[in-house]
Amino acid sequence: MARTLDVYLHRDLVGHLIQDDDGQMFFDYAESWRENPAAMPLSHSLPLRKERFTRKECSGFFGGILPEQKLREIVAKNLGISAQNDFAMLEQIGGECAGAVTFQHAGEPLPEREDRYRDLSDKELVDMLKTLPRRPLLAGDADVRLSLAGAQDKVAVKVSGDRISIPLGGAPSTHILKPANERFAGLIFNEMLCLDLAKTAGLFVAKAETRNVDGMDYILVERYDRFVIRSSDGSERYERRHQEDFCQASGIVSEKKYQSEGGPSLKQCFDLLREVSTAPVIDLERLLEAVIFNYLIGNNDAHAKNFSLVYETGKGAGYEAGFSPLYDLVCTVYYPELSKKMAMKIGGEYLSDRISPRHFETLAAEAGLAKPLVKQRVPELATSVIKGLSMIEAKQPLAVDVAKIIRQRSEEAVSRFSK
Repeated sequence: MARTLDVYLHRDLVGHLIQDDDGQMFFDYAESWRENPAAMPLSHSLPLRKERFTRKECSGFFGGILPEQKLREIVAKNLGISAQNDFAMLEQIGGECAGAVTFQHAGEPLPEREDRYRDLSDKELVDMLKTLPRRPLLAGDADVRLSLAGAQDKVAVKVSGDRISIPLGGAPSTHILKPANERFAGLIFNEMLCLDLAKTAGLFVAKAETRNVDGMDYILVERYDRFVIRSSDGSERYERRHQEDFCQASGIVSEKKYQSEGGPSLKQCFDLLREVSTAPVIDLERLLEAVIFNYLIGNNDAHAKNFSLVYETGKGAGYEAGFSPLYDLVCTVYYPELSKKMAMKIGGEYLSDRISPRHFETLAAEAGLAKPLVKQRVPELATSVIKGLSMIEAKQPLAVDVAKIIRQRSEEAVSRFSK
């Protein structure tokens, strides 16, 4: 028997996700939404239309909401469903998702907002950090419906001062919590250093901090797709901003996020921004800076799911779209077991150690940018990174080692691009 999930954007019913008797998934926009003057598409890859979207057309967006790889398999096992069944997984954990989309059983009204949270004591927080590898996203916990994309252990939480809480019943979270990674030592300090460095270099980047509880380290990354509204009486209410990553916006499934596997290229990323952004001049510059920065820090895993679009309600009946703050910034070259191949080519080259000014000239031509501007921006940003390293006090031994790698790469870039 066919099954249906109602799909909401904020609190508006926008369409229906359908799984037929053969297990195939489809999506239809609701007529009431298509006729709404304020209607916007769920995704750049799902334009408003009367015709039904096939699985091939819609799985890039809907599947892109869900966890990936091993995490997805563990979540599926814990929930007693197939890891390949996007529909069943969204049915189970599609309450608090990236952006402003929510999934509800067909015909069931969206519950009134209660914004319930379960505060965690230090002991409960420690227990959660220990169990996350076995229970990703806390999937299966009563009244917890959280979904985050990616292959790293993480969970959505609300942070208020020192207090950390778990959202219940689809209440909005404020931060992404990532515990220390057993496989990659010091990963959270690596990421924190790179995020701090991006900020000092003047890049548009998500806010983050590291914390420790009972000897266990973790990082908290503030969600750019959430914001707070404060009332005159001092009360606060959290709201969602809609967003999607570049794979979702391009209709590409997460399994093909790397360019070598059919994922977006940098040219396609620049083309997407030029087509979608409300302020393309600003956003194209921000994307260029992101590409250069990832090259400088040795982040070979900068794929299209690490770039996102944020949608805001605009004036009148329209909406605005822009490039999101940067996130998931890591010096992957620190870990010798990780691939030396970049997720996306720069000017036709996959290996960052081989990148020269001519590769950025080629990228500039592909992206429709001025070659002199692009070549000049590389040593400028490298100089800012070197200066930033002098301003950041790296306390963890691993962060000190990562800083040395980034300094060396940036100094080499200054020399190479200043000739």
